[in-house]
Amino acid sequence: MSLFRRGRGGPGRVSVQKAAARTGDGGDAVLLDVREPHEWQAGHAPGAVHLALSALVAGAGLPARAQARPLVVICRSGNRSRQAADLLAARGADAVDVIGGMRDWAASGLPVVDARGRNGTVA
Repeated sequence: MSLFRRGRGGPGRVSVQKAAARTGDGGDAVLLDVREPHEWQAGHAPGAVHLALSALVAGAGLPARAQARPLVVICRSGNRSRQAADLLAARGADAVDVIGGMRDWAASGLPVVDARGRNGTVA
């Protein structure tokens, strides 16, 4: 059983600190941001991969960097990421969502960059 899974209750949930540790340098998971494009462009975690929940629901596949890897799914507050993690788990992915999303990520002092790699904001 994966370290991320809670068992039979569906995908697990992790704190932003655990998400950062699992997806940062040396981590084995990919941080998948499921916010809409304008939110992603305003600010996202460095190294994250983007796939909007709306595209995922419509049947879009995972970006190459996220395929066959454990996924830590993040959105603005944690609602969309929970939906995405449920959907991904139903498709066989090893996925958890981040409690508090990008709001808590930024509030915890973790880095946020915009589409140009400069300091970003959570939209």
